[in-house]
Amino acid sequence: MKKTKAASSNSQHQLRLLFLIVASFLVCFIASYGCYVYGLAGFSYLSASAYLGSFKNDACAGKYIFVHQLPPKFNFDLLRRCETLSYHMKDMCVYLQNDGFGPPMSENSSTFEAGSWFATDQFSLEVIFHSRMTRYECLTNDSSSADALYVPFYAALEAGRNLESQNTKVRDKAPMELMDYISSQREWSAMEGRDHFLVAGRIAWDFRRSIDDDTYWGNKLMNLPQSEQITMLTIESTTYHENEAGVPYPTYFHPSSADQVRHWQKSVSRKRRKYLFSFAGAPRPWQQSIRSEVINQCLAARSECNLISCRDMTDRKCHSPLRVLKLFRSSKFCLQPPGDSPTRRSTFDSIISGCIPVFFDLKSGPEQYTWYFPGNYTEYSVYIPHEDVKANMTDIRRVLSLIPAADVKAMRREVIKMIPRVIYANRRSHLEDIEKDAFDIAVEGILNRVAALKSKFHRGMKSGYSHL
Repeated sequence: MKKTKAASSNSQHQLRLLFLIVASFLVCFIASYGCYVYGLAGFSYLSASAYLGSFKNDACAGKYIFVHQLPPKFNFDLLRRCETLSYHMKDMCVYLQNDGFGPPMSENSSTFEAGSWFATDQFSLEVIFHSRMTRYECLTNDSSSADALYVPFYAALEAGRNLESQNTKVRDKAPMELMDYISSQREWSAMEGRDHFLVAGRIAWDFRRSIDDDTYWGNKLMNLPQSEQITMLTIESTTYHENEAGVPYPTYFHPSSADQVRHWQKSVSRKRRKYLFSFAGAPRPWQQSIRSEVINQCLAARSECNLISCRDMTDRKCHSPLRVLKLFRSSKFCLQPPGDSPTRRSTFDSIISGCIPVFFDLKSGPEQYTWYFPGNYTEYSVYIPHEDVKANMTDIRRVLSLIPAADVKAMRREVIKMIPRVIYANRRSHLEDIEKDAFDIAVEGILNRVAALKSKFHRGMKSGYSHL
């Protein structure tokens, strides 16, 4: 995780040029006439030009990231003791292999190219992101020159072990130890943590317990005082905390070349879709959920709706990537009603399948993944208000069947264009000749956010305000 030798030499060159510029201007200030006679003014101008040019030659200018080397208990030890991370009878040791992608999809199918498709767990993002970061081309071991600082804490994996514990002290132990550790490092003091970021592969509400009551859900990682300074990337943000941003759930598709992406896009664009709409999921017991209504409407639509009902979570078809992807690839529209929270991994499975998502809450997608989705949600999705379905005021089949064929075609085209932006590509590839992937967009978003915070922070310091 070091700058290249060329980058180091470039930095030294910049420092020498900067020294010469400052020295020459000082001489000019003392004896401006002498500068003119001996040409120092010209030298200063040329030096400045060379100095600015050296920045232009640095492809990583404004992109350097420093990675904190955390005590292994915050990340790698969790992988070594992966048997403690299992949930819902799922062996997480299996799903954390291959840098978090999980095992290759084992189902025999000519549709899914070997090496691109994995049985990826929805909570494995931290491992995927950290692994990709080790291959990031603009890493630096000099924190003072970094544009952002990454904290590779496996928050979701750690939380998953203890979320159901009835003891809040157990749930909060690791988050509190992490924040105490990070805030004690010298890198923290430069901006009081505002230039730091963390990726958590669960929904934000799993980390935002506000009361120290054993009956309340989650830990308080994101409510700790230090955390308020750090930018938090989660698979679902609250949408109203300024230091949060939503990033895509991991899908099953992790291509290692741009050709694999293009080939898949062509495949889904040509696919014949025999069903008007589809749904894969289970009902929810709480009153405000519309899952039961959605399932009932799908059943009522008969041959126009394809359903994978997951009432029995031990049913293997509900955990088969191939079954889910085939369902979505055969459908024009894919229903995305909220489940335990507004968002669903299924949204991204439908996008990579070329299936137009149907939202019932704008926080399920359009208001959530603003770095990734087009600004106008009508270009790639359909919105049916949750309340209308709950009150039996809306016939989903009728709404979808009335959309003109030309509009359906245009929406599907937009969905297929979105595929590169919502996948986490194989870390051994860069996909230079194709649009940025989810990791690239997340890093770009972080760098832009931190740059804005730095500007605001330094303006505040000059104005006499140290807390912004």
